[in-house]
Amino acid sequence: EGPGFYEDREGRPFVGSSGKFFEELLLSIGLNRKDVYITNMVKCRPPNNRDPMSAEIQACDSYLERQIQLIQPKVIVTLGRYSLARFFPGETVTRARGKPRKKDGMVIYPMLHPAAALYRQNLRQVIEGDIKAIPDLLQKTDASKESSQPPGQQLSMF
Repeated sequence: EGPGFYEDREGRPFVGSSGKFFEELLLSIGLNRKDVYITNMVKCRPPNNRDPMSAEIQACDSYLERQIQLIQPKVIVTLGRYSLARFFPGETVTRARGKPRKKDGMVIYPMLHPAAALYRQNLRQVIEGDIKAIPDLLQKTDASKESSQPPGQQLSMF
């Protein structure tokens, strides 16, 4: 979505409570932060930590598009509804989560945002289950064979 208070202060995504959970999720599949490219939909913190407005998302889209072009990920994991809507407008993350599909030559894998588990403990197992599919997705896309980069570096999350 966008930088929260701690992300804005530290200048990197996923710090604080949701960041700790996110790092646990990555470790559970044999990855760490250095193995994946992590970014936000909007690059500036929305006032009062509100959801980003469509005009803000549009204003930052060229930056996000450039990041995708430079990284050239084989798999993009969308974390939450805003990043899912960038690829599949009108879809709901609760219906799309855990179901990979192709778009523009990339595999898009929707997941609930890790912060959701902080507010609804019952979602923790759902998120933990969904992330377990990522190593298999990376293998199926032949990311490690098509690139000299390690498989995790073919993965972008936002």
